[in-house]
Amino acid sequence: MSEGATYPATGLVDVDWAGRRVRIEHARVGVDDPRAPTMVFLHEGLGSVSMWKDFPRRLCEAVGLRGLVFSRPGYGRSTPRAPGERWAPDFMHRQALDLLPALLAALGVDAATEPPCLFGHSDGGSIALIHAARFPARVAGLVVVAPHILVEDVSVASIERVRDEYAQGDLKRGLARHHDDPDSAFGGWSGAWLDPAFRAWSIESELASIRCPVLAIQGTDDEYGTLEQVRGIARRVPGTELLELPGCGHTPHRDRPEVLIEAVERFVRSRTWAGAR
Repeated sequence: MSEGATYPATGLVDVDWAGRRVRIEHARVGVDDPRAPTMVFLHEGLGSVSMWKDFPRRLCEAVGLRGLVFSRPGYGRSTPRAPGERWAPDFMHRQALDLLPALLAALGVDAATEPPCLFGHSDGGSIALIHAARFPARVAGLVVVAPHILVEDVSVASIERVRDEYAQGDLKRGLARHHDDPDSAFGGWSGAWLDPAFRAWSIESELASIRCPVLAIQGTDDEYGTLEQVRGIARRVPGTELLELPGCGHTPHRDRPEVLIEAVERFVRSRTWAGAR
């Protein structure tokens, strides 16, 4: 599959979440081996299954993993936001603590007996960190790429700039290729991040509960956060491996995919997860 191709063969599963039933778009990738560990991919604030393109497949095949990729509610082909729904400052906690466990159970991923590894990008990285902090025995490892552990001025300024771009129309047309309802995806994300109450959001105090191995990756030219985001993880989670990528922006799996795959492969193979090849 070419790097610009739309993501293949997605399915839908119904999940009870936040007092309603939502459908979740998902895809399985990687090796066809029931003994192989599972890696769950959590996308960025404007992401979806298709916006990953073929990166999850390439990574899982290189490392010997089964991969699960999904679009959170409000994104991709998943159930969009309800009319007038605004995401509260705790929206990432709700995804991490309620939706993700329900989705894994619905798809037959038994995190109690075979904990998956989580790969999260941006907001997805924050969700992965929150989930691992609350359920430390249910996560085998964390790969977080450009995660957020606190709100910085640079993050807010960049989102304000993107909001203006969205209003001009080109960004909306681009997102419409990946989301059934691009206004749902963009409005949920930007509305939450630009809510003045969100400036106090932080998960720094929660990170010390994480017990699994962590690989934290960020580009030095990330326009949505400084290196304090990943360095802050390393100070609070002993043994965290840091990878800072010179000349790379907010999306290393697009800008430096080969470097990212090699780093994740080294990280996984250095651990004791049964079945990693």
